Amino acid sequence: MKWITRKDIKVDRVACPWLIKRFFDPPAEFLFVEEKDLVEQAKQQHAIPFDAPRIEAIKLNHRGIRCTFEAIIEAYAVSDPALQKLALIVRAADVKGQENAAPEGIGLRSIAQGFAALGLSDEERLVRQFPVYDALYARAGQKRTDSGKQFKMSMPWSHSTTF
Repeated sequence: MKWITRKDIKVDRVACPWLIKRFFDPPAEFLFVEEKDLVEQAKQQHAIPFDAPRIEAIKLNHRGIRCTFEAIIEAYAVSDPALQKLALIVRAADVKGQENAAPEGIGLRSIAQGFAALGLSDEERLVRQFPVYDALYARAGQKRTDSGKQFKMSMPWSHSTTF
C-alpha cells in the first residue's frame, strides 16, 4: 500500500512510517510531496494521506494535543503498552506545548532536527532513524523483575531480543 505525507519529514512523519511498517503494513511505500499537492497526489497515487494538520480532510492527523502517531494507534485500535509509551515520547517531541508528556521527547526532537540538518532525503531519514524508534520501542517495553534482572522481549519484526 502507498502512504503519502508532506516532505521535509521530522518527528511525527518519521514515527508514523516506522509504526506503519513495523506493525500494520511491512511492504508500505511512502511518498513525500509539497503540502499544497498532498490531497491531489493522494488521489492520483491511490495513497493514504497522513500528518498534514492544516488539511482537515485528512483523517490520520493531529487530534487536539495528540500527534498523528497517536491518531494511527487509535485508528488501528492498538493496545500495546510500549507503543502507548512511545506515543507520549513522539507527542512530546512533535507537539509544541506538550514537551512534558515524556522526558525523552526533547532528545528525540533534537535527533530529528540533527538528521534534518544533515540535508538527507526524506527516504534516507527514514532508513537512518528507524533504529532510533526501534530502540525507543524496546526501552518502552522493557520490564525488570524486582531483583533488577531483565528478561527477553519479543519484537514483532525480529526474533526474541535479550536486554
